[in-house]
Amino acid sequence: MKQELTRRNFLRVSAITGGGMMLSLSFLNNTANAETVADTAFSPNVYIKIGTDGSIVIMAPNPEIGQGVKTSLPMIVAEELCVDWKKVTVELAPLQAGFGRQTAGGSGSVRGRFTDLRKAGATAREMLVAAAAQTWNVPVAECMAEDGVVTHKSSGKKLAYGDLAAKAATLEVPKNPTLKETKDFKFLGTRVKDVDAYKIVTGQPLYGIDTRKEGMMYAMVARPPAYGKTLGSVDDTAALKVNGVKQVVKLKNSVAVVATSTWAAKKGREALVIQWEAKEKLENSAEHFAAFKEMIEKGTNPSRTDGDWEAAKQKASKFLDVTYELPTLSHGQMEPLNFYANVQDGKAELFGPTQVPDSVRKQVAEQLKIAEDKITISSPRQGGGFGRKLMTDNGVEAALISAAAKCPVQVQWTREDDMQNDFYRPAEMYRYRAALTADKLLAWHQSGVGIGRAIRGDSYVAGAIENYKAEGQGLKSNTPTGWWRAPGANTLAFVAESFMDEVCSELKVDPVAYRLQLFEAAKQKPVGKLDYNPDKYKSVVELVAKMSNWGTKTPGVFRGFATWFSFNTYVAQVVDIKLEKGKPKIVKVYCAVNCGRVINLSGAENQIQGAVVDGICHAMFPKVTFVNGAVVEKNFYSYSMLKIKDAPLDVVVQFVPSEEAPTGLGEPALPPIAAALSSAIFAATGKRIRKMPFAEQLV
Repeated sequence: MKQELTRRNFLRVSAITGGGMMLSLSFLNNTANAETVADTAFSPNVYIKIGTDGSIVIMAPNPEIGQGVKTSLPMIVAEELCVDWKKVTVELAPLQAGFGRQTAGGSGSVRGRFTDLRKAGATAREMLVAAAAQTWNVPVAECMAEDGVVTHKSSGKKLAYGDLAAKAATLEVPKNPTLKETKDFKFLGTRVKDVDAYKIVTGQPLYGIDTRKEGMMYAMVARPPAYGKTLGSVDDTAALKVNGVKQVVKLKNSVAVVATSTWAAKKGREALVIQWEAKEKLENSAEHFAAFKEMIEKGTNPSRTDGDWEAAKQKASKFLDVTYELPTLSHGQMEPLNFYANVQDGKAELFGPTQVPDSVRKQVAEQLKIAEDKITISSPRQGGGFGRKLMTDNGVEAALISAAAKCPVQVQWTREDDMQNDFYRPAEMYRYRAALTADKLLAWHQSGVGIGRAIRGDSYVAGAIENYKAEGQGLKSNTPTGWWRAPGANTLAFVAESFMDEVCSELKVDPVAYRLQLFEAAKQKPVGKLDYNPDKYKSVVELVAKMSNWGTKTPGVFRGFATWFSFNTYVAQVVDIKLEKGKPKIVKVYCAVNCGRVINLSGAENQIQGAVVDGICHAMFPKVTFVNGAVVEKNFYSYSMLKIKDAPLDVVVQFVPSEEAPTGLGEPALPPIAAALSSAIFAATGKRIRKMPFAEQLV
């Protein structure tokens, strides 16, 4: 962060002393403005800034939560701009209307911006080339741009972008710039190092938790110890005597201690004497699952019906009827929540980790009655999100505390705060049934229930068989739930693909060959609506089979297979395990992905490998348990996470070559991995795993 600030200061000084004209492309008003660097460095509403010194700054418009978009999004601009990537400076953009949708969620950053960012780069390139052509008094067609330089083809004359910035800024903005042919891409699809890699490994301040500002105080908050309890009486006498504690702020359902250090705030919080009152039922996880079972037995709400399940059952010679249970999960992001807020004089400055800065701003504006245009908000690089930071509570809370305390504050959460005040992945239960003959799947019936939401049932089996029924229902609860990496798919893929493996075992068919058979049936004679592309499914299944030499056997190695699609991306996986002292050791994971065009090969591989490890972790070890409304698991010592010794020794990734626009990448590799692992465990032990966490079933 210090380097970026120094660079901005440098650009500001160079602008003042040397003219420093910039070419600024704003998609808010579709105009180009000749501005000094000093003008734009502090309030950027642009994607591209080019200084007369040749400096090139490209803004990364979406929050960076570890998914690599601070690198991949500017790469798209730089490719069309025809600049040397090594000479580009990347900055995270603040929330501003000209950047459009500035969120991180739904694996949507790259797939939602690919075309617009290409146009941004192409627009700048065409204006720079036009400026050079005017300077030389030659046709534009005789000029070409490459590595930040425009060349006159016949004479060999050259002008750097910095020399052209001022002139280009006076030209009319082309409405429909010509995009490069994809065959001419120089570095899209290649391996590019993350722009923050050096800063990360050298421990430089990049994250919200590193924020230090003049006059800033630190705050920690006492929140209800159980869901169903609310704030009663507060005695802050002892807290105010703690050295460094300056104020105690009472909010609607919590109490904040404001101090000169996080330690003082923590000790002050511990000294508070609070009476919490039970206003709602204090729920238990055991009660949730008992209610799930009762709901499934009574029948839930149909979401899709193809053919006739009841009639198909009459023709069956055998049946499968199994139940799957999935626990509540925390997000467990590595960086505990935090947020900086400075609310004063009818204005607010906000800075901290969030996947939805616009939503935070709207909520702060609403609760503090401040106009949105009086609120500035920026997000630093973030230590993970996984859906937790789609919620606005940490940012809004900081603003409320700052407003009440009348000083800038950084609110810091501990790991225990994070674990006990989450918006959890809801617990769920599924019942799956299949009607079979000796060699055919006649009918499929799935029913799912979960906390707070109904369970959809449109997995790929739908559309491929004549008789299919799906139903689901949500359980009302005061347990807060939210989005968790690959929402819905992260649970449905496990149960549907695990059940498909059971069907394949009953039919005595190869699980890969049988999936391909289903996809072909869905393509040739679809039943009802298809929410997936059978050919893309086939592409990843065939690729992973080739990668893993599916069908061959290695002594002592047991395999499992699964496939799924989410966010328009298709993934197929093979997991190889060995048994060590009776427990599974993951040797290798093969992962085939069809995600359209890959932008940054290194970043894409990292996303797939990270999702695989994350999926294995949450299948094997952690769970959240509620007892009388309180979370039993307090920290990573009880909310068990994957250790290095349990991680796959190798995760091999290949992408299906594609000329199509990018699709989602941050989440789709997580959903199928649990099913592939459970199938491998069955191959090794003969035991079906139908309940998470797996480790508890393997004792």
